[in-house]
Amino acid sequence: MGGKHSKMNPMDVQVPELQNQLDRDPYLKPYEREFKRRYACFLDYLERVKEESNLESFTTGYKQYGIHFNNDGSIYCLEWAPGAKQIYLTGDFNDWNRENYPYKKLEYGKWELTIPPSSDGTPVIKHLSEIKIVVENHHGHKVDRISPWATYVVQPPREQGVTFKHKIWNPSDHVYQFKYPKVSKPSSLRIYECHVGIATSEYKVGSYLEFKDKMLDRIIDLGYNAIQIMAIMEHAYYACFGYQVTSFYAASSRFGTPEELKELVDVAHSKGLYVMLDVVHSHASKNVLDGLNQFDGTNAGYFHDGPKGNHPLWDSRLFNYSEYEVLRFLLSNLRWYVEEYRFDGFRFDGVTSMLYHSRGAGQGFSGHYDEYFGLNVDTDALVYLMLANYVLHKFYPDCITVAEDVSGMPSSCRPVNEGGLGFDYRLGMAIPDMWIKLLKEVKDDDWNMGNIVHTLTNRRWMEKTVSYAESHDQALVGDKTIAFWLMDKEMYTHMSVNSEPNLIIDRGIALHKMIRLITHSLGGEAYLNFIGNEFGHPEWLDFPRDGNQNSYHYARRQWNLVDDKLLKYKFLNDFDKSMNHLESKYGWLNDNPAYVSLKHEDDKIIAFERAGLLFVFNFHPTKSFTDYKVGLNLSGSLKIVLNSDNPEYGGYNRIDTNIVYTTSNGEWSGRQNHIYLYLPTRTALVFSTSD
Repeated sequence: MGGKHSKMNPMDVQVPELQNQLDRDPYLKPYEREFKRRYACFLDYLERVKEESNLESFTTGYKQYGIHFNNDGSIYCLEWAPGAKQIYLTGDFNDWNRENYPYKKLEYGKWELTIPPSSDGTPVIKHLSEIKIVVENHHGHKVDRISPWATYVVQPPREQGVTFKHKIWNPSDHVYQFKYPKVSKPSSLRIYECHVGIATSEYKVGSYLEFKDKMLDRIIDLGYNAIQIMAIMEHAYYACFGYQVTSFYAASSRFGTPEELKELVDVAHSKGLYVMLDVVHSHASKNVLDGLNQFDGTNAGYFHDGPKGNHPLWDSRLFNYSEYEVLRFLLSNLRWYVEEYRFDGFRFDGVTSMLYHSRGAGQGFSGHYDEYFGLNVDTDALVYLMLANYVLHKFYPDCITVAEDVSGMPSSCRPVNEGGLGFDYRLGMAIPDMWIKLLKEVKDDDWNMGNIVHTLTNRRWMEKTVSYAESHDQALVGDKTIAFWLMDKEMYTHMSVNSEPNLIIDRGIALHKMIRLITHSLGGEAYLNFIGNEFGHPEWLDFPRDGNQNSYHYARRQWNLVDDKLLKYKFLNDFDKSMNHLESKYGWLNDNPAYVSLKHEDDKIIAFERAGLLFVFNFHPTKSFTDYKVGLNLSGSLKIVLNSDNPEYGGYNRIDTNIVYTTSNGEWSGRQNHIYLYLPTRTALVFSTSD
C-alpha cells in the first residue's frame, strides 16, 4: 500500500483488540501477522484520507461531485475523469451544443465547471432537463457519457438501441419531507427480502407507492421487523435483478421518483420497520453509454484495466479499490443512501467475489484457514470492506451490515478494531443449499438428522449469521422454490381446501413448515425470507426478457392465492406469522445458540433448547411416537406455544394443545430433566414454561 503502517514489520502494528479474536479462536494465532498486515493497510488509507481532507467530507463526496445548484442560481459541476483530454457539459438547456460548456482541468484528474445563473437569476438547467457529459479522449474522439454521480436516470419506452437518459432532479415543489424518526436496529432481526417491481399481482412493474400502500402492512402483520429492498440502484436491464448496476447514485426510476422512494422509506419507519438496501459494490455493468464503464474514455478509471478488471463469470467490470477516488465514490455512495433516502442498513452483495483474486470462480472452500490468509485474498477489496464498515458504524451506530459470503472467512463479522471486516452478520448460504439438495436427491427415509443439525449450527462463535431456507437465489427461474420442490404440479390441482386429500400436498405443507421453523430457530441470529415464499409461492421468478417473449407472468407475486380463504396457501402464511410473532415474544435470535440434545437417525427426531423454549421435530415420514422421552434442562410445567399440526396451519389436529406437560428429574440426553411427549409424524412442536 505504500503508507507508513504497511511499511512496518507487521508484528509491530497494534490492532487494538486483536487479542480478543486470538483468545476466542486459538487456531487463528498462526495468522496474527496477516491480521496485522491487513490492519496496517486499513490504517494507511484512513490516514491518507485525514491528511488530504477529513473523513466526513471524503465520505460525502456527493456534496461536491456531480451537478449542484447554488442558492444564487449558479450551477457547479465536478467530475473525476483522469483519462480524458477534455470534457464538456451538454443537454437540452444549450440545444445539445457539445462544446460551448467546457470543464476546466484541475489536479489529479478532476474537472470543474461553473455555470452562471440566467438573466432572471434562475439556474440555466431546469428540473427534468436532460444532460450528458461529453468526453474527448486523447485520440480526439468525443463520446457521450452519463455522470457517475447522476441521481436520476430515466429509462425511455423499450426501443431498440435507446439508452437511459440522465435528467436533472431539482424540484422546486413536491419535495418530500421526512416525518418520522429512523428505526433503531432490532435485537432480533427478521428480514423480509423484497423487490418493489415484482410486489404486485398485476402484469407490470410495481411502484414505490404501491409497495408502500399494499405491502408494508402485510409485512408487519407477518411479524417481520426489517425489509431488505433489492434492485434499487439503477440498472439498465430489468432481468438482471438489480445486479448489473449502471448508475450507483440513482434510485431506479422504473419504480417511481426519488421523492416516492423517500416516502416509502419514511412510512416504513412509521410502522417500525428497519429498512435495508441491497448494495452492489462488488462489480458494475459493462454498459458504456448508460453506465460507469469507460467514463473517461479509457478502460481504466474506476476499474482495473486488463483481465483483472473483468469478472470471469458475471461479464461485468471490477473496481480498482486501491484508487483513492474509487474509495471516495463507493464510501460516499453508502452515505448517500443513508443521508438522502434514510436507509438504515445494507446487505453487501458478492462479498466472496470481492475477497479473492479468483472471484470465487471454480473455487471450493474446505474451511482450512490457509485459504483465508493466503495470496488469493484481494487485500485492496478486503480493506475497502473494512473501511466501509468502519465508516458506517462510526457515523451511524444503528447501521446493520450483512455480508453475502459463501467462503466463511474468519472474522468477517467481528469489529475492525479486532482486525475483522466489521460486518454485523453473514448470510448462512450453506443452509438453503442443504435443503435443496435434500429435496432433490434424498428420500425422506434417508434424511440425516446429524447433517441437518451440523449445517444449521456450523457457524463461528460470536459471528452472527442470517439463516434462511430460501432467498431470491432459490426463487429465480432455473431453480425452484421449496414449495415447488415439495409439491410441484400438484399445487395447480390440490391446493383448494375442498380438494380430495393428496399425499404430496400433505407432505409438502408439513415439511414446508418444519423446514422454516428449524431454520429460523436453530440456524442463526437473524432470519430472512424472500417475498411470497412465506405462503409457498408456487412458481419461480422470471423477469420479462427475450427468452420469455417479454412476459410479466412470472415477474410478480400472486397475492390472490394467499388471500383466498378457500386455498391452502393461507395455512403456510399463518404459520409463518405465528413463527415470527413467537420469536418476537421470546427472542431466540438474540439468545445464545441452541443446545441440541437429540438427533436420532432412526426415529428422525431433533430436539433442542433455546431462549427458554424446547423445540422438538419429528421428520419421520411414517412413524408417530407416544411417550417419547426427551431430555431438557427446563423444569416445571410446559405448554405448547406452537404446533405445526394445528388445523389453522393445515395440520391434522392430532395434539391437544391444552395439555400441561410436567418435567421429571433424571438425566437424559445429557440434560438434567426429561419429559414424555406424543410426537406425530412430520410435526414440529415448541414448548414454554412461561405460559
